[in-house]
Amino acid sequence: MIRVSNLTKSYGERVAIDDLSFHITQGQTVGFLGPNGAGKTTTMKILTGYMAPSFGEVLIDGVDVFKDPVMAKASMGYLPEKPPLYMDMRVQDYLKYVSQLKKIETQNQKKTIDEVLEKTNLIEVKSRFIGHLSKGFKQRVGIAQSLLGNPKVIILDEPTVGLDPKQVAQIRETLKSLKSDHTLVISTHILSEVEAICDRVLIIDQGKIITQKSLEDLDSLQTQSEQVVLGLKDQNQEVVNQILNLSYVKSVSKEQRHLVVDFQENAKSLDQELLKYLVNNSFEVLEFRRQKLDLEDLFIQLTSTESEVPSEVALENV
Repeated sequence: MIRVSNLTKSYGERVAIDDLSFHITQGQTVGFLGPNGAGKTTTMKILTGYMAPSFGEVLIDGVDVFKDPVMAKASMGYLPEKPPLYMDMRVQDYLKYVSQLKKIETQNQKKTIDEVLEKTNLIEVKSRFIGHLSKGFKQRVGIAQSLLGNPKVIILDEPTVGLDPKQVAQIRETLKSLKSDHTLVISTHILSEVEAICDRVLIIDQGKIITQKSLEDLDSLQTQSEQVVLGLKDQNQEVVNQILNLSYVKSVSKEQRHLVVDFQENAKSLDQELLKYLVNNSFEVLEFRRQKLDLEDLFIQLTSTESEVPSEVALENV
């Protein structure tokens, strides 16, 4: 459905995105994840034909975005980070205007608008001026305009940025309801959003793909990165240094009354080595339990140690 090959964008000597290649199949919901400044928004703009790349190719449903932009854009809806709204228009009038821009046949416009109003829970505010709506409702109007014409691909750039928790929950429910009928690409730096909505994740940092996996495979990677939470009767700095000197221990940090131990490799095979060491050296162990690395910590690990992360196969092969 979406095929990106060797995508590169440079501004003078600065490379914003660097040789990106990935493939998203029909019906997938993919989280395009990365820290601020990673190149997410630049990539979204290129995917939608808003910006030309310095090099590379983008195919949407087999159509080249830059060789046949009209046909390619007919297959996609786009919500940029700042929704393209007219504050002095009523919701239904704005959607009618957008449907005309998208060349939806006149006799089908009312039905199409009613459908997207229902999908985005905007029926109750359809006669209100957009400028009078809360930010959450404005975001829904932005999603509604992206759905007009029933495009196969919906591309959303930071769809919940700046919303309060209740509004975030409402937008996420709206996006979940779209998954069965559309291929979704959601750019975000909010990790809980990926876990709540997406099937797959593509992590980008400094313009390069760090990893791309299904959520199941990402969960497996989290499990491989398990930590051990350790409670010792005596856990002064000397004790910490002793544990740090073990060849298979990567780091030791203090959290309240516990020590958290990270291993150089898979914790499942090394935690017993640590426990054996502690017992043999007469440490009084009060607590010893595994703790799976959460997604936030895994994200930090992946985006701060790029050179240590192995290259991944393409999404279509995961």
